[in-house]
Amino acid sequence: MTALGFLYPGHSGEDDYPRIEQLLGSDIRVDLVHTDIGEDAHREDALLEMGSPRRLAAGVEELRLSGADAVVWACTSGSFVHGWEGAQEQVRALARSAGLPASSTSFAFVHAAKEIGARRVAVGATYPDDVARLFADFLGAAGVEVTGVVSSGIVTAAEAGTWTEAEVLALARSADHPDAEAVLLPGTALHTVAHIPALEKELGKPVLTANQVTVWEGLRLADRRVNAPELGALFTREPVVQV
Repeated sequence: MTALGFLYPGHSGEDDYPRIEQLLGSDIRVDLVHTDIGEDAHREDALLEMGSPRRLAAGVEELRLSGADAVVWACTSGSFVHGWEGAQEQVRALARSAGLPASSTSFAFVHAAKEIGARRVAVGATYPDDVARLFADFLGAAGVEVTGVVSSGIVTAAEAGTWTEAEVLALARSADHPDAEAVLLPGTALHTVAHIPALEKELGKPVLTANQVTVWEGLRLADRRVNAPELGALFTREPVVQV
């Protein structure tokens, strides 16, 4: 049994995680602990506080007791808002606190893009423009070229969590660029897992979404490879353990 631990801020798109667990197979467990979101606002000061060591540490003990093999901070904006160096320190502090391999959704996007060989990506974000640009800067610091950023101006995770499949598809279409080798949809508040096959069919290229890459990152930390095509191109890489 491989147990993956996730610290998830508040309540919005967490339904994606049991859905992913069902698609991964019976020997992988997905454990989710909700952290205190504080002020639900995609604003730099609020995001910095949401991902503070104090708030993350509060959920770590529960994950350790669950027997997790790795822990991922399941939040994109609450990690990249710290910048490249700050996000690295955030993960190091989380690893020290948990006594486990650790990462965050922002690094998951970087590692996933490299896994599928995408050097140029398009970004479709629900965030306000200034926050979305910080994500593009983060990707750039990792050597991932961003062909363009489309932002929807949504301030709260709660609102993003209400988006329908049609709205997610519209965001992906508007963000896509002919030079982009993949489209990235950050924001773990957004329900995307059920829509990944439709997104990739519509755009004709890989689509990386926040909750999808977060779980993939947990598997990477636990040294697991799982072939689960319903979770998109990211989950069809070799070598694999067939589900």
